[in-house]
Amino acid sequence: MILEVTDLRKVFGSHVAVDGVSFGVGSGGSLAIVGESGSGKTTCARIVAGLERATAGTIRLGDLTDKSDRKSRARMVQMVFQDPYQSLDRRQTVASCLDEVLKFHGRDERPRRTKELLDLVGLDQRHAKALPKQLSGGQRQRVAIARALAPEPRLLILDEAVAALDVSIQAQVLNLLADARKATGVGYLFITHDLSVVRHVCDDVIVMHRGKIVEAGPVEKVLTSPEADYTRKLVGSIPRPGWVPTRA
Repeated sequence: MILEVTDLRKVFGSHVAVDGVSFGVGSGGSLAIVGESGSGKTTCARIVAGLERATAGTIRLGDLTDKSDRKSRARMVQMVFQDPYQSLDRRQTVASCLDEVLKFHGRDERPRRTKELLDLVGLDQRHAKALPKQLSGGQRQRVAIARALAPEPRLLILDEAVAALDVSIQAQVLNLLADARKATGVGYLFITHDLSVVRHVCDDVIVMHRGKIVEAGPVEKVLTSPEADYTRKLVGSIPRPGWVPTRA
């Protein structure tokens, strides 16, 4: 297993954000955590990434220990956020952004590796010379994914990574993620409120509601035959072909 989370709990003041949550991601596997805003899914992701400290519970990330330094953790797990424009340095070209990460992690042949990363996410040398403001939203997210893959992590956390993109661009990025997973063997922890994107990149799914897991299992089983009332409501909210919004 790349990731094993056991009885995770996070309390903010009097609010219990995560309550006794357990899950795992195998080598090269892909797990989605879905639920509405406030369900606790992003808090779980931030704790796994080391951005929040758990109130209780245990997290095992490969061979990492509590004494492992930040660089070791970054080589094991990386995170891609919803808004790439906020997470990229606006003064830095794409090539410089990738080179900086490769240099920090002591990678050799950085120009060659930069080109490989750009190829992996469907960008070219024209994009390498661009600043974030010169790229589209989908291109920025591709850069963010390339940067996250640069240290060759074993686990990539994607926190609403396609939520801010148009539907057609979402499909392109989801296909990119599926291809990158096959090419690199990286595992995914995919955080989303949108069940319609889960089938594209995930093997398994857990459904969270008010800090607890209400259902878990293979993606096809959970989406086709949900058992929990909450999951059925989420599945029922997925727009179907021919769906037309009603006017208030």
